[in-house]
Amino acid sequence: MTFNNDSLLQSQSFWQHDFGHYSPNQSLNENFKADVAIIGGGFTGLNTALQFKKDNPNARVVVLEAAIIGFGASGRNAGFSTKLFGLEPEMVVLRWGKQKMIDAHHYLKRAVAHTKSLIEENDLQSDYCHSGMVRISYSDKQLNRMKATYQLLQELGLEGDLTWQDRSKIQQDFRSERFMGGIYETDTGYLNPCKHVRELKRLAESAGVEIFETSPVTAIEKAAAAITVSTPNGRLEADKVVVATNAYSREVPATQTLKKRQFPLWTYQVVTEPLTPDQWSSIGWSDRQSFGDNRQMLHYYRPTADGRIAMGGGDAIVYRTGAFEETPSPMSWQHCEAHLKWIYPQLKDVRIAYRWGGPVSVNADMVPEISFVGDERIIYSGGCFGHGVALSHLNGRTIADLLNGEKTELTDFWIVNRKSISMPNNTLSFLGGRVARQALKAWDWWEERGLKEIY
Repeated sequence: MTFNNDSLLQSQSFWQHDFGHYSPNQSLNENFKADVAIIGGGFTGLNTALQFKKDNPNARVVVLEAAIIGFGASGRNAGFSTKLFGLEPEMVVLRWGKQKMIDAHHYLKRAVAHTKSLIEENDLQSDYCHSGMVRISYSDKQLNRMKATYQLLQELGLEGDLTWQDRSKIQQDFRSERFMGGIYETDTGYLNPCKHVRELKRLAESAGVEIFETSPVTAIEKAAAAITVSTPNGRLEADKVVVATNAYSREVPATQTLKKRQFPLWTYQVVTEPLTPDQWSSIGWSDRQSFGDNRQMLHYYRPTADGRIAMGGGDAIVYRTGAFEETPSPMSWQHCEAHLKWIYPQLKDVRIAYRWGGPVSVNADMVPEISFVGDERIIYSGGCFGHGVALSHLNGRTIADLLNGEKTELTDFWIVNRKSISMPNNTLSFLGGRVARQALKAWDWWEERGLKEIY
């Protein structure tokens, strides 16, 4: 793959615009040896590098980023640090059983705490806000399904920081007649993903990690003595390699099995202009929690540090093109704006200031995974399903344990080295994704039919 440096420096999301000028590190332009080479400079790659370097101060740890730090999902996502895992809890229980759902919840609870501690202990300027999350429903059918989910979480003993709120309470707090009821969750937060990933870069470099940007990997060759990772202008020989590219994993050469392990699914976001104090007052939302609705094609919403509303979702699109090919979706952006103003007609005159999109990593198993590629010298992480902020941070600690050859509570988590279902070829994956998308949209139509003035 090749990149035009000027195009890489152009902002792709509001978060990248908000960050302002950014000067990337130089490309890899020499040949040398490293103990660990990490492909991908996002949340997973930088956390892995940081944790392993702290464990092994004398080790040479190198991160290779194909574009620039903050180009991919870590600079575009909505920044939700939550305990969401794969699909709905009912689906996880159906596919994996109750105990694995319980284990996943505890792993994600630990992940949220780990991320919060990392930010606070290192004074990372990430605009982090630990204000909680609200899960909302728009129709009676959605509300009944949410009640069943809440009951399941109670039966599993996982309702700890959750509180059920009825229609009167949620409308009092958020001043939207569309909200029928929901679940308030206190132990979650959100951050500015682009600021955060570049703060992680700073923290990793201060620990001694070497980071090379605009250094796409062109080849990976395994030999008994070492693994050689090549870029256009340089080459590394490493004892171990981590493929931390998530939705971009199909672009990594010489790891053909990853083409059958995950697929990039595109989702889109918008952000408003800053709201006035009167506009904020008109919609309530005084505690500035994040939101997620109970649709199959869910929407998500959050405030920004400068008083905007960022939201996205409502659709997810599978393309035949590669993850690096920027694919605009005007229909998705129009849908987001219409949905926001359907919820809050008080904001009908608010302008949408930025629109963008990006791919998330999905797999056939519908849950994340940390696996080996070929042998235990190459470790892969993927399948975050758009819920990767907290997950990727703790996964970095887990991968560091694997690189150290240690057996820990984290490496015993069941997503590690599991036998994932292989996806079919590209054409069947594309067609299957389209069918699944239409089925989920039909489900939402069924639950929302008859809603007043549906957008």
